[in-house]
Parts: sequence; C-alpha cells; structure tokens
Amino acid sequence: MAILKLPDCELYYRVDDFADPWRPHDTVLMLHGNAESSLAWYAWVPVLAREMRVLRPDMRGYGQSTPMPREYEWTLDKVIDDYCRLLDHLGIERVHLVAAKIGGTIARAFAARRPERIKTLTVVGTPQALRPGAENIPALIEEFETKGAEHWARRTMAGRLGEHFPDEGVEWWTRFMGRAPVSSLIGFNRGINYADIRADLPKIKCPTLVITTEESGLGTVERTREWQEQISDSRLLVLPGKSYHVAASDAVACAQATLDFIREA
Repeated sequence: MAILKLPDCELYYRVDDFADPWRPHDTVLMLHGNAESSLAWYAWVPVLAREMRVLRPDMRGYGQSTPMPREYEWTLDKVIDDYCRLLDHLGIERVHLVAAKIGGTIARAFAARRPERIKTLTVVGTPQALRPGAENIPALIEEFETKGAEHWARRTMAGRLGEHFPDEGVEWWTRFMGRAPVSSLIGFNRGINYADIRADLPKIKCPTLVITTEESGLGTVERTREWQEQISDSRLLVLPGKSYHVAASDAVACAQATLDFIREA
C-alpha cells in the first residue's frame, strides 16, 4: 500500500503510469468528491495513464486514508496542504489538477492559493463558488448520525447520475458512497461542503476547463458560466444530459476532453 504519514493522519494514494518510460511525461493529480475515494476515477485511468502519471489520493477521512473524528476542524487550506505534502513526498513540483463535484471547490482554491504547483485545472460537475444550502447542515448531520451514510447516498442519488445511467451502476455508487465514515462526513459537510471560494476565482491564472451538463442539478449553464468567466484563462464545455456527477456518468467523454485540453495547454 502507498501511504504518506502526516502528523495527524495517514494519506493513502495510488499511482498509475503506463506512459512510455523513456519519454518524459507530466503528472495529473485527481481529487475526488465527498464520500468517495480514489476508486471514483476508475474509468478515467485508462484514458489518461497511457500519456501521463495519474496520482489518485484518498482525501483525509475517506477511502483507505484515516477517518477524521467528528470534531475535526476541516478547512480548505488543511486539505490543500495534504496534497502539497504528497507532491513533495513524491518529488513532483507541478501537476495538472483534475477534480469532480466538491473536489472542484478544493481544486479551485488550490489553483488560486498555490499557483506555483498547478499547470492546468479541470473541474467536472462542480458547485458554484458559494454553494446554496448551508442552512441544511444541521439536518444533514442528524441524518448521518441517525440513519447512516448509505441512507443519505440513496436518498440523493437520483440527481447525481442522470437518466441514462444503468441501475446496477446507481446501486454501485450508492453502496460506494455509503461506506464513507460518518464522523468524516459530519466534519466535512460542516467545514468544506459549503465553503465560500468567490474571492479565489479571479486569482486562478492557469488554463482552466469547466465541464457541466445541460441540466445539472448543481446549477444551470448560465450560473456555471457566471463563475467560470471570472477565471481569466478558462473555457466551458457543456455535455448533454441532467447528471451533475458527470465525471461518473460521462467518464470517458470527460476524460478524453480533459486529455485533449491538457495537450493543447
């Protein structure tokens, strides 16, 4: 197992690299969303890893990384620092950063606050810079504590994957997210899930690709374009459908678009 020992947790990570070993190639760092792990990127790896080193950490609190206690004070800077420590550990100076859902909130702050580490940024199905719904945090915490993570995942799964995703896939994602530690979910939703990154957007200077769908539940195309256009060197790709977890529902299309974008950049 590949593990980085940090002062207060262990960070698990995977490296997939099937590029020609004699050819220099870049690294892509992939940040998963809430209640997920590095396994969320399973369909992206075959597309990306033939040309780049693919680095997939389990965010602290999730997957095979150390669960976080309920009272842990999550901040964007703490999570970003974890990833910078991982890059330092592996001797990687700069990466192409790819993130999905709330991972895209972390990634946008990462690109703004640590620009020297980021070559390009791709965010896929990610919320607005100030996500509405923070008033629901107490009810979410009660649901996690009384009914568990899988109940929440099953209740909210309908809007995630769109109308064409197979039933077997919906069930897999429900059980996958349902394994997330409740203690991590409580702290993460309190500290990260509704973080305000509006001030970070104009500070992002790297080439940026934003991917969404025509009817994403995380925001209309118009609302997505509003915050995307605050990033100076950015473009918006709109795919058909209603999925907001488009990194999963349209994984191959998103991965290929990301690879093409990185090549161009």
